[in-house]
Amino acid sequence: MSRILRYTVLLLGCLVIAFPVYLTIVTAMKTPQESAHNFFALPSSFYLDNFVTVITKAHYFRYFLNSLVVTVVSVSVEMIALPLFAFVLARNMNRPYYRILYVLTILGIFVPFQVVMLPTVKLLHRIGMLSTLGLILLYLTYTLKKGVFLFVGYIKSIPLELEESAFVDGSTIFQSYRSIIYPLMRPMIATMVIIDGLWIWNDFLLPLLILNRNTASWTLPLFQFRFKNQYSFDFTLAFASFLLSMLPILILYVFMQKHIISGMTRGAIKG
Repeated sequence: MSRILRYTVLLLGCLVIAFPVYLTIVTAMKTPQESAHNFFALPSSFYLDNFVTVITKAHYFRYFLNSLVVTVVSVSVEMIALPLFAFVLARNMNRPYYRILYVLTILGIFVPFQVVMLPTVKLLHRIGMLSTLGLILLYLTYTLKKGVFLFVGYIKSIPLELEESAFVDGSTIFQSYRSIIYPLMRPMIATMVIIDGLWIWNDFLLPLLILNRNTASWTLPLFQFRFKNQYSFDFTLAFASFLLSMLPILILYVFMQKHIISGMTRGAIKG
């Protein structure tokens, strides 16, 4: 009985996940008339003009490139600086200064974004940072608190004896971090790349607040919002753009999933 219940719950979960994907695919391949007639039905043919329209007439690649730059730069800088910062905190937690710095950093987890939204935008406006660079800096700021919390806990689980043996062999702190600690953090790094990459790629609120004055610097979510006007919403073009924007992040997930598994295996062997 418990087995039947378990598989029933799993089946329902799969349906909940698969149904929006089904709607996205079938709607993207319908004509506007078909979509208006029956939104849930399969398309009568593989109508690809929606994809052609999105790519050729709506400057899709300009906004795709904007999203790609913001996501890649934000995640790359985060994965270089954040593990190093967390390593310093984790290995010096016995000192009061580092403990206070750690507590002050993770306290940001408990502050809702809505509380600091308007002051943040006002500050960026004053210093002239309502731009792509300002958006990237905001993403780095908001990923810091969660990332430090996760990375510090992960680094604490790595035995100190590994670094001590490296020191005996003449390695410096940075050399032991680069050759021992950082490779062992690959499962956590891959996980953070997927989580933060997915969030930054799909985020709508921060680009809306920071980039709303300059349409040339819009990211894909803002570009997709253009399909809505005061009286209607072009579902076929919007869902075609949704499907196109899903592909890069799905490829990233498939690629990084392999690194999670291999990184966990290497970490277990070295540990």
